[in-house]
Amino acid sequence: MQQVELRFDHASRASQTHTNLSAIRQSSTGLWVAGDETATFEHLTWTGDHYGAQRTFRLADYVSLPAGPEEEADIEGLARADGHLWLVGSHSLKRKKVKSKDPDKAAERLATVVREENRFILVRLPLHGDTPGPGTVLSGKDGLTTHLRDDRHLAPFLELPGKDNGFDVEGIAVVSEQVYIGLRGPVLRGWAVVLELRLDDAGKERLRLREPYRKHFLDLGGLGVRDLCPDGDSLLVLAGPTMDLDGPVRVVRWRPGPKRQEVVPEDELETVIELPYGVGCDHPEGLVRLDDGRLMVVYDSPSPARITPAGGVLADVFTI
Repeated sequence: MQQVELRFDHASRASQTHTNLSAIRQSSTGLWVAGDETATFEHLTWTGDHYGAQRTFRLADYVSLPAGPEEEADIEGLARADGHLWLVGSHSLKRKKVKSKDPDKAAERLATVVREENRFILVRLPLHGDTPGPGTVLSGKDGLTTHLRDDRHLAPFLELPGKDNGFDVEGIAVVSEQVYIGLRGPVLRGWAVVLELRLDDAGKERLRLREPYRKHFLDLGGLGVRDLCPDGDSLLVLAGPTMDLDGPVRVVRWRPGPKRQEVVPEDELETVIELPYGVGCDHPEGLVRLDDGRLMVVYDSPSPARITPAGGVLADVFTI
């Protein structure tokens, strides 16, 4: 394993993007990255010994966001394909964190569930080199969860917060016309879920989901999908806990089949690598297969050892 520095500017460090990285993709000159606490995405250029020269892009400058430009979008996945950059929000409800040892206040927060509309977006932006242009979005009444209201597997989980094994998007991969959406939750009796979508332009800067969508059930040993990335005719799946746990975390290789509803047993999935993780820190959140064949992984809640003096954070690079 090697490590490489991703160096962020002062504004991104102040908003803690560098410690909340959730998604990564390679660009023609560097990396696209996103954190899950803002409504922005970033480009980092390879400088020769680190990724830096950061440029920040506000999502609201490229698509209309349901809750306006400032509310976080909880971007959990990036994809780059056919001259476009894709971004997907978690599509999850959020239960308040306990911040007090007072039993009454703690119980009240645990009973509070909120919906933040900017989380419920799927965005496609055209790329001109490493600069995005105005794009299209699937959101609101035409959004993904609307199409799942009657789904016999997923509908019961739409009203549960993501951290409670509720519906929670954490990865995207785009291959030709297929858009694969990886779910951290729900995990159904140990089986993780990947959705396969096809989308059309609907005019007025909107995307439309083409019916029917497909469902794939993967036996990840009780783990959920934390990210996806293309790997030739296969997909690499970052598998990790769906609940608030540290690990285990591993990367498996899966070759999607042609069936509309596919059930993939464990023996049809190849374990590529077991990933390191910390206790309360160093949670693998994003992965990308680099052009040279190596695998880069970025971490949410990085340990102090990953923070560099220059205000950067260390990603891991594996030869697989």
